[in-house]
Amino acid sequence: MKKIILSSIIACALFTSCTKNAVTGKRSLTLIPESEMMAMSYTEYDKFLAAHTPLPASDDRVQMVQRCGVRIQKAVEKFYADKGLSNQLNGFNWAFNVVDENTINAWCMPGGKVVVYTGLLPVTKDEAGLAVVMGHEIAHAVARHGNQRMSQGILVQTGGTVLSVAMSQKPAATQQLFNQSFGIASTLGTLKYSRSHETEADKMGLIFAAMGGYDPEVAVGFWERMSAGGGQKPPELLSTHPSDETRIRDLKAFMPEAKKYYKPQ
Repeated sequence: MKKIILSSIIACALFTSCTKNAVTGKRSLTLIPESEMMAMSYTEYDKFLAAHTPLPASDDRVQMVQRCGVRIQKAVEKFYADKGLSNQLNGFNWAFNVVDENTINAWCMPGGKVVVYTGLLPVTKDEAGLAVVMGHEIAHAVARHGNQRMSQGILVQTGGTVLSVAMSQKPAATQQLFNQSFGIASTLGTLKYSRSHETEADKMGLIFAAMGGYDPEVAVGFWERMSAGGGQKPPELLSTHPSDETRIRDLKAFMPEAKKYYKPQ
């Protein structure tokens, strides 16, 4: 009986809750309304910043992150407008903050809520390298990858109940699932998204960076630096991320397409 109910939930969702990817054109299952995801995002973002005081706007690193973020934001908005998909960005209230912690990471919650850790900046080296990472993380958000991850988790955790019910019944577990779904406070390269999600975000992120006026070629150097300092990693077959070698190879293969969008600023 439970299997029948679960199958019915999934079948219904397949017809009513699919999101079209602006780059690939593929549709993917998202069970949670984006309005609910954004509401939770704004709450969790405020909680995070209350516990991790962001650097002031006068800091040069913050100015670079915000400048880069706005350029990526404008690129995303133009790209989606050109595809006739601007409605997918409804409700976005962009924010770009920097936290002074030695963590090699950045993430973007639903609605464009971004955090960059200062530990990432020595690896990105410059603003163009930063654009590669910010484009990638923002791509995860606009492609609803976190929603897809959380939708899968909600199905497993609660049998397909709505987010508001999951929050009321299991608030701690649901909050943890949300944080895991968006890689909050984890390190780049940990098991956040599936390999297909990572590859999609790599491609979309390159396009967004290029449209923002950043040379997408710097992505190869960034991932080579990440590979050199990444330590022991599981074989690709056992990881939800593509190996560094696979990622770099795929980036190089996609580079001619990304460079079509490149207009230096």
